[in-house]
Amino acid sequence: MSDRITAAETLAAGAPATTSSPHVDAGDAGYSKDLKSRHINMIAIGGAIGTGLFLGAGGRMAGAGPSLAIAYAVCGVFAFFVVRALGELVLYRPSSGAFVSYAREFMGEKGAFAAGWLYFLNWSTTAIADITAAATYAHFWAMFSSIPQWVLALIALAVVLTANLISVKYFGEMEFWFAIIKVAALVAFMLVGIYLVVTQHPVDGHTPGFSTITDNGGIFPTGMLPMLLVIQGVVFAYASVELCGVAAGETESPEKIMPKAINSIMWRVGLFYVGSVVLLALLLPYTAYSGDQSPFVTVMDKLGVPGAAGVMNLVVLTAALSSLNSGLYSTGRILRSMALSGSAPKFTGRMNNGQVPYGGILLTAAFGVLGVALNYVVPGQAFEIVLNLASIGILGTWGMIMLCSLLFWHRAQDGRVTRPSYRLPWAPYTQIVTLFFLASVAFLMWWGGGVGRTTVMFLPLIAAALVGGWFVVRGRVKTIAAERQDA
Repeated sequence: MSDRITAAETLAAGAPATTSSPHVDAGDAGYSKDLKSRHINMIAIGGAIGTGLFLGAGGRMAGAGPSLAIAYAVCGVFAFFVVRALGELVLYRPSSGAFVSYAREFMGEKGAFAAGWLYFLNWSTTAIADITAAATYAHFWAMFSSIPQWVLALIALAVVLTANLISVKYFGEMEFWFAIIKVAALVAFMLVGIYLVVTQHPVDGHTPGFSTITDNGGIFPTGMLPMLLVIQGVVFAYASVELCGVAAGETESPEKIMPKAINSIMWRVGLFYVGSVVLLALLLPYTAYSGDQSPFVTVMDKLGVPGAAGVMNLVVLTAALSSLNSGLYSTGRILRSMALSGSAPKFTGRMNNGQVPYGGILLTAAFGVLGVALNYVVPGQAFEIVLNLASIGILGTWGMIMLCSLLFWHRAQDGRVTRPSYRLPWAPYTQIVTLFFLASVAFLMWWGGGVGRTTVMFLPLIAAALVGGWFVVRGRVKTIAAERQDA
């Protein structure tokens, strides 16, 4: 039996999508449907709360001051547009290949090839950022301070890789509890922060409140330019919001679960990201924060509450491991979708007895090992270097999602497809404005100089690698496509 027939039967066995699609992706076959509603909802939360907030906010607060909250709010709106666009496509046709599968349908195999490898660039470098963050957090405790950062990074990678290879059910349970820990910690921090602001309880000799902002340069203490330049780092903080779209291919009744999960992302962004950054600005001067420590740990440390900083550090360590877990999960599914069409190495299409595409997961983990080497060579700069490379992958991934959404809208206008009732609002203007925003972020990365400019200068090399890679695989892609047509 061909993959095409198997995939069709698999989709037919599940809950029907809101609208039907003539496109069938062979990469959707073989998966279990073990992710429940609670898993998807918490995966959506976990994707919106990660390393970019828990660790990255410290250095960005030190650079941009309280205006960081504005950057989080603006980027949060566009992140919501991206995941809402993906949600409409998911309701049109659920797929574990997610936007790679949609790129294949609307842009052909070339588009799917580019989308998939940009996503791999995103998560392979994010995996390095996550293990770097985990190692940085572990150094907070004296018992780990003497252990080299690269050793801790290797341990973190090994632990999460082992857990990810078992089954999707275990992945869902891990993310469920990881997300609960992160949300509970943020809620607890915000309650403590609000109490400190209301009662004017001193924090490290400073009286919390608006005076902490006004007495230290205001909302833009270093000007507006630094706020614009940190936007690429803020985009990285939202890098996992698309994960719930990938997970939709392994859940029953996505048409019931996905809209609720996606719609809740907006208020979570406002509450957890913008709200927590505002509280950080009210509690301590922006100069009290640094990129070497989570800002939440900084506040707890300054409060002097015994064990509070240690508990918060454990939470942010959990967030880093959660992000790494999510990255291994999603790239495994994306690479399998590509492998079965010929766009990725054959071994990335293999699945184990737990119905886990272990080949793609191992390939991503292999790049994580390169991150271990990076932590050995430049432990102080590892996080910033890979963050910029990950941001390029994120911009490319989000751009491909919005292009697929725009092409889907055009086909709907021509009557070739029917949009589901759950739609991206204000199309096609939303897609166009979001694409312009993403291009602006890339320009700001170049304009800011330093590592960001160097990263943008890699774009021609990335483009050349994609073009060259396509010429390498196009023969196999055409052969596989022809075999499916004849089956």
